[in-house]
Amino acid sequence: MGALAGRTALVTGASRGIGRGIAERLGRDGARVGVHYGRNEAAAKETVAAIEAAGGSAFAIGVELGLPGDAEALWEEFDRHADGVDVLVNNAGIGTSSALGQIDEEEYDRVFAVNVKAPHFIVKRGLGRLRDGGRVINISSGLARTAAMPDLMAYSMTKGALDVFTRDLSKVLGPRGITVNSVAPGIIDTDNTAELLHGTEGGWAQAAALSALGRVGETADVADVVAFLASDGGRWVTGSWVDATGGSLT
Repeated sequence: MGALAGRTALVTGASRGIGRGIAERLGRDGARVGVHYGRNEAAAKETVAAIEAAGGSAFAIGVELGLPGDAEALWEEFDRHADGVDVLVNNAGIGTSSALGQIDEEEYDRVFAVNVKAPHFIVKRGLGRLRDGGRVINISSGLARTAAMPDLMAYSMTKGALDVFTRDLSKVLGPRGITVNSVAPGIIDTDNTAELLHGTEGGWAQAAALSALGRVGETADVADVVAFLASDGGRWVTGSWVDATGGSLT
């Protein structure tokens, strides 16, 4: 029996990258996993298939975030597959933003709608579905606390807002035994960082040098931290910001 046997998880943005790694790990731990995706249905089905091939159970939910009514639509789709959730991972997000001199109001509003507003209302609309003793895990970023990267200012601001949400939500949900934490990755090898790591000369070496461990992170490095917080072993950790940057902030 896995650590999450009999529990249901929902991971937003789980069709690829860090989200897929988290979904697959929670599936291996025994959870039935809702694999949310925005547009790439084929990728989400691949994630579901991978979970099932490893002996787990999963289902796909397709709802584009950042639009009016997105949270309600997501839960309506979820309700077709499950009657409650034990682990909610707010992972979906826009992973970049234009610099101050280039960003316009439309892009600014979009990145905040997906990265901040969506998780806020997904939780709000999901309170009746989230079981007592459950887990909420928000995927933040090392950029919320590390040295400034002004070219990603708006993106970094969204993650700072998400961390405040984590802190305050832990007090709201604590009486129900629900823990709430932020997990902050550094540079992880995904399609979102492909240009930096693989398309830039010396990019991989520069990224590896940022970590105290001297390597670039993998999705499993983040997924394993999330899995701990989702398990009974993480029961006494709440309201925390967990550094999963491989020592990039030291």
